[in-house]
Amino acid sequence: MTKPKMRLLLVSLAAMSSLLTPLYAHAQLTTFEGIDASQVTGAQFDVDPNGAVGTKQYMEWVNDFYQAWNKTTLAPVWSTPQTGWQPWINANMPNCYGFGGGDGLVMFDHLASRWIIAKRGVQTGSYYYCVAISNTDDLTSSSLKWYAYQIPLDSILGSNSRGDVYFPDWPKLGTWWNAYYVSFDLEDIDNGYQEIGVVACALDRTGMLAGSPNPRTPQCFSDPSPIPLNGSLYDSHSLIPADVDGTTSPSSSRHEFLISIENPPNDGISTTSNTVNLWDFKLSWSNPASTTFGKTAIAVPTYTPGCYDVTNPVDTICVPESTTKSTGNSIDSVGDRMMPRLDYRNFGGYESFLVSQSVQTGTGSNTQTGIRWYEFRGSGTPALYQSGTITHGTAAYRFMPSMAQDHSGNAAVGYSMSSSTTHPGIRASRWNLVSKTAPVEFNVLNGAGDQENTYHWGDYTSMTVDPVDDCTFWYVNQYLSANQTGNSISWKTRISKFKIASCQ
Repeated sequence: MTKPKMRLLLVSLAAMSSLLTPLYAHAQLTTFEGIDASQVTGAQFDVDPNGAVGTKQYMEWVNDFYQAWNKTTLAPVWSTPQTGWQPWINANMPNCYGFGGGDGLVMFDHLASRWIIAKRGVQTGSYYYCVAISNTDDLTSSSLKWYAYQIPLDSILGSNSRGDVYFPDWPKLGTWWNAYYVSFDLEDIDNGYQEIGVVACALDRTGMLAGSPNPRTPQCFSDPSPIPLNGSLYDSHSLIPADVDGTTSPSSSRHEFLISIENPPNDGISTTSNTVNLWDFKLSWSNPASTTFGKTAIAVPTYTPGCYDVTNPVDTICVPESTTKSTGNSIDSVGDRMMPRLDYRNFGGYESFLVSQSVQTGTGSNTQTGIRWYEFRGSGTPALYQSGTITHGTAAYRFMPSMAQDHSGNAAVGYSMSSSTTHPGIRASRWNLVSKTAPVEFNVLNGAGDQENTYHWGDYTSMTVDPVDDCTFWYVNQYLSANQTGNSISWKTRISKFKIASCQ
């Protein structure tokens, strides 16, 4: 295997100053290079770029590697990106070794000041969920250790009529006061990986934070229940668990909530939906028999999922690039689901949940996509408080968003942008949820190339908020500096940070 080209990602102060772009009065946007394909072994088309900001560093994941940077100097923590299974190698947990697992996440537990790395493990036809918790908030500490866990999934996922275990796709994790919550899509490997249901589990956060060798058994639920042997196409897939921002915990009686899309009925006619699904996970560790899990349909303004194809609902590929007319290649909006994160914040007087998705904003044959966002509030079952759709024009497609808010109620959503005359680039919008100002868009990075050899783009991105000042947003997404053609894989990632002036 050819050794990948490696380079340090330290940005000098002089170079950094050239990356400072006016955002609006008294605020600046800083961007710097994240991991790129040349730095990793066996680079894949589906990058899955995501990350989180902690007390001292920013940490990024791409399939299947991670790297971190000092928040102030932007110096990399490790000389090269680390293999994504390193914590499990150190713990001698072979079910979490090797390529092929993917779908990794990096998160920061704001309430405990700990790092979390999680990924899917695949070994000899069996599946595992691999979770590692740091023992410190400082990734440069000489005492840094990862408490690693490999959780068997086969008995949780169920099997089809042939006895083949359903594939646990698109796992998403949320930090909460009483557990780490994870969700999986159930996909039938013998039916084109069709989604037939979902599973959600509560993991023993208390035991994992303490490094317990025997944490409590996960509590898991499925929908449908029981898991069918021959499932039909499932419309409510890809649950996103609520994830805490800030350091004010939910109350000790607060249930975890998850959210999912409700795709239009698969009847060959319907193209719109007017509900989303809110899932209530009421957990009891002391009496597991009393734990419950169920969904409520929440009415929202009518939408068509991004790139929705009534004849093939799982095909969400329609985003053009500047070379689409000559190559016929478009990229995937992943418009058939909500996008992480379901951002939770406790303001004391009220609790707020934020989430976003790609929706169709064009009319007629124009399948242009934009960003739909929602804020839910309420001390019981959250209800829709406000929502909006971000388009900023009638030509460009905006897709694959991620959303968060600071402690002053300023919201920011980052996303990809592309059109038939522009390369895929990175944009973001910001506004204030309290005063309900109109979203203002700003440019993060103009792409300089198209992806001509695959429809995969990202799969998801992530917007997070600094736990120290509770104001600074950090966002990561992918881009290309030249056309990606043939068998080449040449994606890059860009990390950005910005602070809205009204947040103090």
